[in-house]
Amino acid sequence: MVCRPPNSHNTHEVFLFQVYLVGHIAPGSNERHRGAYPPSHISYSDHHNKKYLKIVRRYASIIVGQFFGHLHSDTFRVIYGENGRPISWALLAPSITPKRNNDGPNNPGLRLYKFDKDTGQVFDYTQYYLDLSGAIANPNRNVEWSVEYNFSTYYSINDINAVNLHTLADKLTHDTPQENSIFSRYYRANSVRFNSGTAALAQCDSHCAHTHYCAITRVDYDEFHQCLQTAASALSASAATSAVAMRTIAKIVLVMWVIVR
Repeated sequence: MVCRPPNSHNTHEVFLFQVYLVGHIAPGSNERHRGAYPPSHISYSDHHNKKYLKIVRRYASIIVGQFFGHLHSDTFRVIYGENGRPISWALLAPSITPKRNNDGPNNPGLRLYKFDKDTGQVFDYTQYYLDLSGAIANPNRNVEWSVEYNFSTYYSINDINAVNLHTLADKLTHDTPQENSIFSRYYRANSVRFNSGTAALAQCDSHCAHTHYCAITRVDYDEFHQCLQTAASALSASAATSAVAMRTIAKIVLVMWVIVR
């Protein structure tokens, strides 16, 4: 890669190849964390988080993909340019070791990425998992890894890029979590099928779903908290509107009952 020095006024940058960014801890917030974030719970300091995003925005044209772990969950991130357009993405893969804490448990997972050897573009992946509960319940049975899903068929996306992942993230906010088939698929995969039942999905309310959405699309900490506040205000307004509507309906029914009498 050839580029001008940071303080140079030369506007010509010539990039000779593309790169992957691979790390353990991803920038941004934990999508499964509920409640306020203590300073010790964030991944990067706010300064370094902003600096990382600045670097990604500057070199988005040559960053083929970003890959992280750490959270033990199956999720992704979308990074936007100054104009609000999606310009880069990151995939967070689950871990082989299970994790059980207040943020939620997960089954062990392994991931096989598929990419174009000529361009380096990542176009698909296959996610494998181990049914830990089944293995514990049947200790004498051989434990085998199984295919959990294939990204392209699971989400009906033919290519992994920032625009497609932005569209996928947007679909997570449609309807309630229980009525949204895309969110149900995402939430099941997020814990590597540990939370795969109807009862587990019922525990993720609209606030839970919006936390996932905000973590995915607002990697900057300030924007993440603003996103959560906006979602909370919208949910409160919706609840208030529903309450007013119910009272209005009750009054109408009462008036009709009096008239009929």
